[in-house]
Amino acid sequence: MKKMLGSLVAGLACVAWLAGPAGAQSGAVKIVIAFPPGGPVDFVARVLAEGLAKELDQTVVVDNRPGANGAISAQAVAKSAPDGNTLWLTSAGAAVMNPSLYENLTYDIQRDFIPVSLVVNNSEVLVVNPGNPARNAAELVAQSKQKADAMPIASSGIGSMPHLAMELFADASGANLLHVPYKGAAPAITDVMGNQVAGFFGDIPGLIGFIRGGKLKPLGIAAPGRHRLLPDVPTLDEQGIHGVESNNWYALFAPAKTPPARIEQLNGAVRRVLSNDPYRSRLIDSGADPMPGSAELLAALVKSDSGRWGRIIRDKKIKGE
Repeated sequence: MKKMLGSLVAGLACVAWLAGPAGAQSGAVKIVIAFPPGGPVDFVARVLAEGLAKELDQTVVVDNRPGANGAISAQAVAKSAPDGNTLWLTSAGAAVMNPSLYENLTYDIQRDFIPVSLVVNNSEVLVVNPGNPARNAAELVAQSKQKADAMPIASSGIGSMPHLAMELFADASGANLLHVPYKGAAPAITDVMGNQVAGFFGDIPGLIGFIRGGKLKPLGIAAPGRHRLLPDVPTLDEQGIHGVESNNWYALFAPAKTPPARIEQLNGAVRRVLSNDPYRSRLIDSGADPMPGSAELLAALVKSDSGRWGRIIRDKKIKGE
């Protein structure tokens, strides 16, 4: 009888948490990100925050904590109260690449966090200076083989998605490339436009404005299909360069021990935000693909991508700075 009563009380508590727009939850929600204001992750975070504020009937703010390849933002969330009011919105790198890049990482994605939901997926695109005569990625590969010196290709940092996309591209195409790491995407893009380096792989949302403005030329999409904003740009696979698919997803995590009912509430709110306008259309217009899903789906993605990128990082003997 006591066991039955205990189960009933627990069930009623769960219902109480989920009842109404915000249930029993109060206080402001913080979405912590590892990037400064103005970039693609910040844009997604602010769109999501606006929608979640209405869905949860709580104030939702974005907390920018850049630095240490995501470790600063991760630690801030991992050490916060597990009440679902402090969340981590991260790109794939900090979640599934950093564990293989750093021997003494200060957080553990499995131990310190609970998945809430995938938020968006971003395809990578290879861009070059508009003055480059290459009309596609295959012609850029041919260029790289014509000179004794390796062709310099920028990345946003050692072990970043642009870096690993470049490594896959070199392996798949046989291109003679030199990796040139930068501290972030912005200076890398600037040097491509300034013709200091030959090219760069990057998220379409972060590059689409430069492409539309004629400051960068896209040569190939590192994804299974073409992108709706760049319908005339063929995939690398279409160009005979296979196995370079690189999707830089952004996902939402909560601190470990956050109650399952709160995770369920947050997941439902994220799904509604990303399925409805104006939020969905704003993300699509930026080049991102809204991809809400279950917490279990995100957990499986973290596991599979950790294995995939971890193998590449180990095979290439890449070490984080």
